[in-house]
Amino acid sequence: MSDLESRYVDLHRNPELSFEEHRTAGIGADALRAAGCEVTTGIGRTGVAGVLRNGAGPTVLLRADMDALPVREETGLSYASTRVATNSQGIEVPVAHACGHDMHVTWLLGAAESLAARRDSWSGTILFVLQPAEEAGGGARAMVEDGLFDRFGTPDVALGQHLAPMPAGHVLTRSGLAMSASDTLHVRLFGRGGHGSRPEATVDPVVLAASTVLRLQTVVSREIGATDAAVVTVGAMNAGAKENVIPDEAELQLSIRSFAEPVREKVNEAVRRIVRAESTASAAPREPEITATASYPPTVNDEAATEALTARFREEFGPDQVRDGPLITGSEDFGEFGRAAGVPSVFWFVGGIDPARFAADGTLAPGPDVPSNHSAQFAPTLHPTIDTGVRTLVTAALSYLSN
Repeated sequence: MSDLESRYVDLHRNPELSFEEHRTAGIGADALRAAGCEVTTGIGRTGVAGVLRNGAGPTVLLRADMDALPVREETGLSYASTRVATNSQGIEVPVAHACGHDMHVTWLLGAAESLAARRDSWSGTILFVLQPAEEAGGGARAMVEDGLFDRFGTPDVALGQHLAPMPAGHVLTRSGLAMSASDTLHVRLFGRGGHGSRPEATVDPVVLAASTVLRLQTVVSREIGATDAAVVTVGAMNAGAKENVIPDEAELQLSIRSFAEPVREKVNEAVRRIVRAESTASAAPREPEITATASYPPTVNDEAATEALTARFREEFGPDQVRDGPLITGSEDFGEFGRAAGVPSVFWFVGGIDPARFAADGTLAPGPDVPSNHSAQFAPTLHPTIDTGVRTLVTAALSYLSN
């Protein structure tokens, strides 16, 4: 545990943005080699695959994502990130592991070391995957399109897990539909710039952007039925550089989440319609540019595999520590592996927050004072989080490979 803790602290202190995970990939590759894996790097740009062969048997894919977020960490930890990097738009941004991918890498490498040390208890092949750019939505697909399965074989099952803002030591599983689909859009709104003292001589894209953001809030509240579910979030709005200059353009970055395909289509069409209509209403000199930057379907867990794995987790951790999880509006590209391979996949959640911060009645839902993923204050407790995540991966792998 002390070695894994040191590795986690190092990864947390040195986060890297999507498709820039060179240092993290190098650390992972070295650890997988040391565990006896055949290692290949640079898959889908910065991805890593480690193959651990141990005789005849099925092949199990275990995956961890590596990338961090453009967030300024405010946890106050002694090992908090202070890194700054340039993003894909050429903008300098702070970087932090505000979603727990550093813990995911630590778990995977710990599981590799544990499974390599107990080869007498299992047979088959394990494909350890360190995936880039989950936050950008394209990392899993990039690895698949770069020949992941053509080069290393098609697995019989794909398994993955995620750190969650619930009590450390707990595990959540869910059969069937587990997480939402995700669509992200980049919008350029065009105006006509000029002096801030003469707005009548301009078409102000700042006002256009503001009215667009407000109108987009009506998509879910007025166009989606109460029994359906969707989320529309404008996570970034950029325009101008000086208080007395009306700029020529404004930019919006949107995140759309949904579960059912008809709802997904309706929300995407409504967003595009509103963006265009607000531009027309503002007498914009040009049509807006709407670019889809990422898109992936819902995460759907194979029901039989999930039920069998849940039973194994309950044997390992006890029934009180393994619960049925809720439907989550967050999204993941992990499902790309199972879909591309045509095999069952299972994705579950591992708690990482000090249990003392939760109600004594056993409620797992985080209160308003518990930071969630993507918060600048998100910081998992190290123990038993590290141990639990390694044990879940090892237990899951052995449920397919055990002698």
